[in-house]
Amino acid sequence: MLCEILMTMALKKWINALVGQFFPDVCQVCGQSLVEGEKVLCSHCNLKMQRTNFHLDDDNALQERLICHARIERAVSLFYYVREDPYSHLIHKFKYNKLRQIGFDLTRMYVKEIVSSHFFDGIDLLLPVPMHRWKELRRGYNQSEVIALGISRELNIPVGHNLVAKKSHSTQTKKGAYGRWLNAEGIYGVKNESELSGKHVLVIDDVITTGSTVIHCCEALAEAVPLIKISVLSLATTRLS
Repeated sequence: MLCEILMTMALKKWINALVGQFFPDVCQVCGQSLVEGEKVLCSHCNLKMQRTNFHLDDDNALQERLICHARIERAVSLFYYVREDPYSHLIHKFKYNKLRQIGFDLTRMYVKEIVSSHFFDGIDLLLPVPMHRWKELRRGYNQSEVIALGISRELNIPVGHNLVAKKSHSTQTKKGAYGRWLNAEGIYGVKNESELSGKHVLVIDDVITTGSTVIHCCEALAEAVPLIKISVLSLATTRLS
């Protein structure tokens, strides 16, 4: 039995190596072929990524941006999102080109980078920012849920679906700060509130710009469940202007 397992593993490794010669994985930023151990980014582009390092600062700029009626315990984001920057294309490919593996790999990389900072200590439940069911059907998946599942795989923290999108809304992409706020107002609700009482939840989004979407989610949680702690994580965020 052991011999069969070892042979299967060796065969799988050989097949992957053979496929890699003809269809090599490439860095999603510079296009160079990846070597063994690299995922999504080559080592050079990984080092050049503009990381926020928010996990090292309890009172960071993202947390200040998310000040609202709901108290945010902690808030982090992997890198700075700059329009037309090659790294921002990672989010576009993940979000619109059905390349969900980019989201999984970036999430795994980020978790490994910040887990020693104790950011995830005490987190009971992962809550992805919800997407209306019709929009999710058109896109194929909810990118925030992909990130949540990536964290869950690494840390064994369960993913909840207590946050819901009560109605659909237009894209936030080309709207200004006030337009984004109005567009997200009244969209999000909470179900099964009793499951969240006394819990520390992590609200998860792919990219935070003005913060309006995440703020509305956090305020919906705080209003429905007074005895709740809320933290926030995203893969990318814009800089404060």
